[in-house]
Amino acid sequence: MDIRKIDDHISVAPQITVDDVTEAGRLGFRTLVANRPDQEEPGQPAMADLEAAAKANGMAWIYLPVESGNITDSDVDAFAPMLAQADKPILAFCRSGTRCSVLWALSSARTMPIEPILARAGQAGYDLRGLLPRLQQQARQHGNS
Repeated sequence: MDIRKIDDHISVAPQITVDDVTEAGRLGFRTLVANRPDQEEPGQPAMADLEAAAKANGMAWIYLPVESGNITDSDVDAFAPMLAQADKPILAFCRSGTRCSVLWALSSARTMPIEPILARAGQAGYDLRGLLPRLQQQARQHGNS
């Protein structure tokens, strides 16, 4: 399992397996967030199986599927309160971890400066500089400019 820590509250990962869920619980994650649609790709684990494993390992399960390459403001509107309210630490996953990191960045731009967002994502292996106009838009729309 390739866990990439963004900050003390959230880490992201590429697609996980049922066995990975057990390991995530052992590592202390309290909430598991799936940002990948069920059956997006043949052979990926079923979300129902991952949800059952999360609950069996004492973790909250949140299913917020997002279409790859098409993260909408509505997706961010759903992710932002989850980020604030879910039991921490959170492990969010999708196919590569990119969708999760983008959702985190866009949500975070509503409340924190953009440069640290880009730096944290970069340290986790995600270059989100191409999102700068959209991050600035989120900041402006939510009074964080």
